[in-house]
Amino acid sequence: MGQPPTPRAQRTRDRIQGVALDLIGRQGYAQTTVEQIARGAGVSHMTFFRHFVTKAAVVLDDPFDPAIAEAVAAQPADLAPVARVCAGLRVVVRSPDLPADEHLRTRVRTVATTSVLAQGMWANTRATERAIADALGDLPEATAAVAAAAAIGALTAGLLEWGCNDSSPPLRDCLLAALEVLEGGAPHA
Repeated sequence: MGQPPTPRAQRTRDRIQGVALDLIGRQGYAQTTVEQIARGAGVSHMTFFRHFVTKAAVVLDDPFDPAIAEAVAAQPADLAPVARVCAGLRVVVRSPDLPADEHLRTRVRTVATTSVLAQGMWANTRATERAIADALGDLPEATAAVAAAAAIGALTAGLLEWGCNDSSPPLRDCLLAALEVLEGGAPHA
């Protein structure tokens, strides 16, 4: 997919996204323009579009698929399919790199409340399911697809609970509880 961004490019991308999410959090998605985002980030229109192909991409950006696939692939093949996927997802959820800040909450709320972004969210979800199913390459395709879809459904429910409810537990706890429910356990309170 190309070279990773340079540190300078990553800082610019992060600044653009941060400004965008601050504006969207204050004004709403529809009321926030690319012009406002670019101006607030101190970049040109062209620079915005070099980093994000659309305004929706600022909200829908999901860089976790490679880490998720790698963590799932690293799990023992003798685990049941759903347990294997959940074990890999727990590695990612427990990672210190898991974002759980207000920008992520703004992203989740915006997607949950903006119908135009729903298609993009489902496309991202399908891509993540595909990455997980591919990481289970030793299993029959249908088995891998079902295990991946079940796990992503559980994580999406946990993410939406956290993102749309200010009184919810921390993100990590919501995601771990969702995985626990999927595996047949009782979530911790």
